[in-house]
Parts: sequence; C-alpha cells; structure tokens
Amino acid sequence: MAEAKSVRQVEASKVCMVNDTVFDRDQIAVEVGGKTYYGCCPMCKDRLNQDASIRKATDPISGAEVDKAAAIIGADESGKVYYFETEENLHKHMGH
Repeated sequence: MAEAKSVRQVEASKVCMVNDTVFDRDQIAVEVGGKTYYGCCPMCKDRLNQDASIRKATDPISGAEVDKAAAIIGADESGKVYYFETEENLHKHMGH
C-alpha cells in the first residue's frame, strides 16, 4: 500500500477534526453528545457542532465508519490525519 509511510499515532487534542490535520498545539475542544471533538478555529467548532458527517471518518484498513472522538488517530509527515477503529489497524497502515 503506497500510503503506508511514516504514520505515527497522535493525540486527538492536537488534531483539527474538520480539516483532518495535526498541529503542534492543542486545538479547541468541542463537546457534542457527551463526546469531545477538536477544531482549529471558531468556524471549525461551529461545523463540528452542526454537521454530524464531519464527526465521522472511514478507517482506511477496515473500511468501517469510525467516530472521530473515539478513533485511534495517526498522522503522516505532511500532517494528514487518518482515523482507525483499532490500534491494530493503525499498525497495519504503518506497514508493521
């Protein structure tokens, strides 16, 4: 799999879950339905509150839909984020 390059696990609090990008600093916490999501700006915070589809992603290994608040998150060297339902899937994506 060509995408299986240098993906490392990252903390959810460092990820804008709208732009699916990892940052060096903590993002804005957004509580929705008892779960915590993160956005990089007030616009992303509003989108997380209003659009349920933004709070979900597809695990690139299993193809399953995952809730971003509960996902195992990995990022590649460009900062692009991937959401996984299990650590095992993250490790498979890393090529281990």
